[in-house]
Amino acid sequence: MLSKPQYEEQIAASRDERMKWWREARFGMFIHYGLFSQVGRNEWVMACENVPPQEYEKLAETFSPKEGCCREWAKLAKEAGCKYMVLTTRHHEGFSLWDSKVNPYNSVNYGPHRDIVREFVDACREFDLKIGFYSTCMEWHHPDSGICAYDTEARRRYTQYLKDINTELLTQYGKIDILWYDVPSPMESWEGWDSLERNQFLRSLQPDIIINDRSRLDEDFGTPEEHITPSEHDWEACMTFNGISWGYVDSDQALPYSYTPQRIVAMLQTCCERGGNLLLNVGPKPDGSVPYEVIDPLKKVGEWLKVNGEAVYGMLNKTYGNEYQLNGVSRPSSKGNTIYMWNKIWAPYNGKMVLSGLFDTPEKISFIDGTPIKFEKKGDRIFLYDLPEKNPDPILNIPLIKLEFNCKPRYRFASYFPQLNGGRDDREIITTSDLW
Repeated sequence: MLSKPQYEEQIAASRDERMKWWREARFGMFIHYGLFSQVGRNEWVMACENVPPQEYEKLAETFSPKEGCCREWAKLAKEAGCKYMVLTTRHHEGFSLWDSKVNPYNSVNYGPHRDIVREFVDACREFDLKIGFYSTCMEWHHPDSGICAYDTEARRRYTQYLKDINTELLTQYGKIDILWYDVPSPMESWEGWDSLERNQFLRSLQPDIIINDRSRLDEDFGTPEEHITPSEHDWEACMTFNGISWGYVDSDQALPYSYTPQRIVAMLQTCCERGGNLLLNVGPKPDGSVPYEVIDPLKKVGEWLKVNGEAVYGMLNKTYGNEYQLNGVSRPSSKGNTIYMWNKIWAPYNGKMVLSGLFDTPEKISFIDGTPIKFEKKGDRIFLYDLPEKNPDPILNIPLIKLEFNCKPRYRFASYFPQLNGGRDDREIITTSDLW
């Protein structure tokens, strides 16, 4: 076994190659599905309501995902423009959704008597989606999980259980792309979880796999939850669809809290601007079908991405501040020497719009469909002319403008105002305008 520094050096050497598809994907779908889906009161219902394992186990007999539900998830993910999916193969409740010999408490021995993970993998491959397995560290069903932090023998048994259960997942279904750990409680260190040894072994089974940071090792990418917080390390914001629950809750009541297509696109924009991914969750109904309130918004996003996807997919530049805040109602993403302006509000004044802070002249400015836009550069301001008064995006009213340069454009926010630039005064490059 390699030491921690040796292991980190080894995975760092292959990270760019292994992460290339993930960095280009930008958008994935999270699926939280399990026994908890039947209750409809949050995926943590077992812990939140202090349900003893023997009482909770009754849900295993009534668990009845319909045939084809995994295909329904994958089809929607594809229509939404997602490039990968992550499934809760075993949540904290401890119920495995596959034919596990290590954990008899599973969907083949109980409930549907089917391997749901197999169905999920097959559906992902049918729709050309990369495959991610969520696998919790903490669980509430295994007797050793609650005492392993202070009982040496329990720790030995439970860490072996984690190694064995993840070995099943990574040896029974062909190539798997993501191992998505969750909740490393009660251990406070990677040593307590034997994460260094286990992850090295699991990588030997799946050399191309990428692993998140929730086994108390940094691994390949971070996972901010329910907030979009950029990092210089690769990161993926995982978000519920309603801010209430990862698991299924009543659709009619969840609808007012649920994301609109515009809110989803706004989250995507932030992720693209700051070099991260969006993993947006769906909590299927008890029978595995997709809740109605997520279907239309996701399909609408997919329709929009068919037109605007070049500003989302691909190796986009990472930025960590207002690098290209060109006006007050748009946000950027960038790829190479191209800036994409995401116009959340379309507000030309007399057919004109100003972009500021750019010290280089674009080779071309156009709408993302290629329609050219007349422009003129004056100092560090770019004037766009003859713009339509009506919002030109018929799908979500979020039109994208594309600025193409022959080099990485130089930029400074509010360059006319030293108050906003640490006292730096660039006012000599400003010219008067005819906008007002």
